[in-house]
Amino acid sequence: MEVYIGVLLLQIFFLPHFISCDGNLSELVFPSNFLFGTASSAYQYEGGYLSDGKGFNNWDAYSHQPGNLIVDGSNGDIAVDHYHRYSEDVGLMHSLGVNSYRFSISWARILPKGRFGEINEAGIEFYNNLIDALLIKGIQPFVTLTHFDFPQELEDRYGSWMSPQSQEDFAYFADVCFKSFGDRVKYWATFNEPDYQVKFGYLTGTFPPSRCSRPFGNCTDGDSEKEPFVAAHNIILAHIAAVHIYRTKYQETQGGSIGIVLQCTWYEPISDSIADKLAVERAHAFTFNWFLEPIIFGRYPPEMRNILGSILPEFTATEKQKLNKGVDFIGVNHYTSYYVQDCMFSVCEPGFGTSKTEGFWAQSSEKNGTPIGEPVSNLNGELVWQNAYPQGLDKILTYLKDKYHNIPMFITENGYGNMNKADSTTEELLHDAKRAEYIAAYLGALSTAIRKGANVKGYFAWSLLDNFEWNNGYTIQFGLYHVDHETLTRTPKLSATWYRNFLAEHSKVQYQQQPKDANNSPFYY
Repeated sequence: MEVYIGVLLLQIFFLPHFISCDGNLSELVFPSNFLFGTASSAYQYEGGYLSDGKGFNNWDAYSHQPGNLIVDGSNGDIAVDHYHRYSEDVGLMHSLGVNSYRFSISWARILPKGRFGEINEAGIEFYNNLIDALLIKGIQPFVTLTHFDFPQELEDRYGSWMSPQSQEDFAYFADVCFKSFGDRVKYWATFNEPDYQVKFGYLTGTFPPSRCSRPFGNCTDGDSEKEPFVAAHNIILAHIAAVHIYRTKYQETQGGSIGIVLQCTWYEPISDSIADKLAVERAHAFTFNWFLEPIIFGRYPPEMRNILGSILPEFTATEKQKLNKGVDFIGVNHYTSYYVQDCMFSVCEPGFGTSKTEGFWAQSSEKNGTPIGEPVSNLNGELVWQNAYPQGLDKILTYLKDKYHNIPMFITENGYGNMNKADSTTEELLHDAKRAEYIAAYLGALSTAIRKGANVKGYFAWSLLDNFEWNNGYTIQFGLYHVDHETLTRTPKLSATWYRNFLAEHSKVQYQQQPKDANNSPFYY
C-alpha cells in the first residue's frame, strides 16, 4: 500500500512540477519524430557467458582474473540474463511507451575469434530475434557496435587497440553487422565512450587490458604517457573504416545513419581567470574533443598538439580525407558536470586530469565548499562522482552545436545512480523519487537546448534495468526497474511509472499540436 501511495504521489506531483520551469508539459519542445528510449550494453545486460558459441571477451577475462578492481567481486556471466529474457524486457519497454532501444552487440558472440575464426550463426540469430521483437512492438533498434567489450583473441594475438590490425578486425566486424542487421537497423554507433575506454584501459589501467605505468597506476605492463594516444589513434581509424564501409556499401540501400558515442561531461571554470577558462578548453580537448575533432575536422585538437607534440600520432593525407565529416550524428552520454582549475601555471594536487598527459587541469565537484549541483549519492559522508546539474546538459549541447556546425545529436545516456547498500530494503530501492526528479530536470534542460536550436533527435535513459556497472559491479543502480539478483525478477520503480506517464502525456501533447502541414511544424525535422 505504501508503494502504491508513492506511485500516486509521483503521478500527481512530479509530472507537472519537474518537467519544466513552469510545470507546463505543452511548452517542452521535442520533435514529433523524437526518439525516447532506454539504453543498455551487451556485457552489462546479456549474460549468456559462453552460451551458444559465444567467445571469451576481454571483460570475461578481466572479471575472472584474481585481483581485479570489481568492488563486490561480481561479473557479467549472468548479468540480468537479457540473453534469455530479452522478450520479457522488450515487453517492459513497450509498457513504458518508448519508441527506441539502444543496445550494443557482443563482438565475441558474433565473431568468437574476430576475423581469425568463423561467424557464430547462433549469435546472428539472437540479435535478429531481438531486433524483430523490438520492431513488432514499434521500438526502433539503436545499435552500438562495441561497448567496451571485444574478443579476447584480439588482445592475445596482437594487443588489440595497440596494433593497427585492430582497425581491420573492427571493419570486418562492422561489415558483418551491417550485412546481417542493417535492413532493419537505421541507427548505428561505432564505439561507446572511447575516451573512457582508452583512459581506463591504458592510462590508469583500471579497465582491461589493464595497462599503465607509475604514477598513474600499478600495472604489470604499459606506458601511460604514450599508449593511450596509440590506442585512441587506432580506434579513430577503426571508426572511420567502419563509416567508409557503411557509406559505400550499405547506406544508400539501407537508409540509416552512423555516428559515435562520447562521454560528454560539462566543465566550467572554477574562477573568472583566463588561466582557468583556458583549462576548461583543455579539459574538453583531452576528453570528448580528442575523438570528435579528428573524426569531423581531420585533426587532433590544437590544445593537445601544443602540449603533447610528437607524442600524438599523425594522420596521413589519405586518412585525413577519409576522416573529414566522419559522422552523421554525435551520441552524447551525459551524467554530471565539474568545475575546472588550471594546473599548467598553478600547482595542483595529483588527480584526474592534472598531468601533462591529460592536459594540466583539475576537476572538482565543489567551489568554496558548495557543490556544483545537488549530490546524487552520498557514501560514508563523501561525495561520489555525480551531481545533479541539469543546466550542464543544456550547456554541453550548446557547446557541441556551435563547435560542430549543429551535427545531429542524441542523448545516448543520462541517468541517476544510487548506492545499493547492504542494508537497503527492496521497498527503499523501489521508492526512487529522486531518480524521477533527476530525469525530469534533465529533460527540461534538453528542451531548453532544443528551443535554442540544438539539433537533438533523441533521449535514452540509462537504464531500463539495474545491471552490472563495470568496476562497481552491482553496488550502484541506475535502473527504472529493480532486478533481484537471486531470482532476476524485474520490478518497476517509481521512476518507471514517472517515465511511462511522461511519455504518454508527451505523445498526447504532440498529437494535439501536430499541424496539417508538417513542414510548418516546430516539431518537424
